[in-house]
Amino acid sequence: MTELEKELLQEERCYVIDSSIDYNAYVAIDLSSMSALLKENHPKTAADYDVLLENYLEDKKAKVAYGGYIEQRSLYERSSVFNNSREKERNIHLGVDLWIKAGTPVLAALEGKVHSFQNNNNVGDYGPTIILEHLLNTCTFYTLYGHLSLESIENIKIGQVFSKGEPLATLGDASVNGDYAAHLHFQIISDLEGKTGDYPGVCSEETLSFYQLNCPDPNLLLKI
Repeated sequence: MTELEKELLQEERCYVIDSSIDYNAYVAIDLSSMSALLKENHPKTAADYDVLLENYLEDKKAKVAYGGYIEQRSLYERSSVFNNSREKERNIHLGVDLWIKAGTPVLAALEGKVHSFQNNNNVGDYGPTIILEHLLNTCTFYTLYGHLSLESIENIKIGQVFSKGEPLATLGDASVNGDYAAHLHFQIISDLEGKTGDYPGVCSEETLSFYQLNCPDPNLLLKI
């Protein structure tokens, strides 16, 4: 276990979306390539996924569906962001997704300052994205919040400080979030490798060992 992972484990649990929704109202969801749910429903569009998720949450009597860390997915096949002739196919998810309706408040996981932000507006990309920089004892690291609303990045400033649990943004809808059903992509990153406003949230099998080390399981911190 890395020093960062040890520090994350020692932190009290936190919320990164609407803290009025207790973790008892969360339910795990499998969106992997082998998912029985996807094989039964065959969703293709963001609207299809909206219906699937709404029905899934109703069936499970839950308010938030979550999961996806190191999950191999087929839903990225439609986007050239993850599939092009220059590199190996990227289909392994490096963050945790929290699926809930657009407009839901997004919260800072821990006290931190705005490192960078931008609108990654390709189909299948993050859409509006904010990255916070944090320090736990001697560990500097970053949290990435993807699939936000455009309003979330209109007035934010580099270096702006947010407290743990403070509202940071709101979730966007399919028209701005990369064409997905509304959700938050939450990712922890040890080394941004010089990137700003963006960092890979999906990797290939060939690069998994590096990214799994550089992007530890967000549930070490969330503790859902």
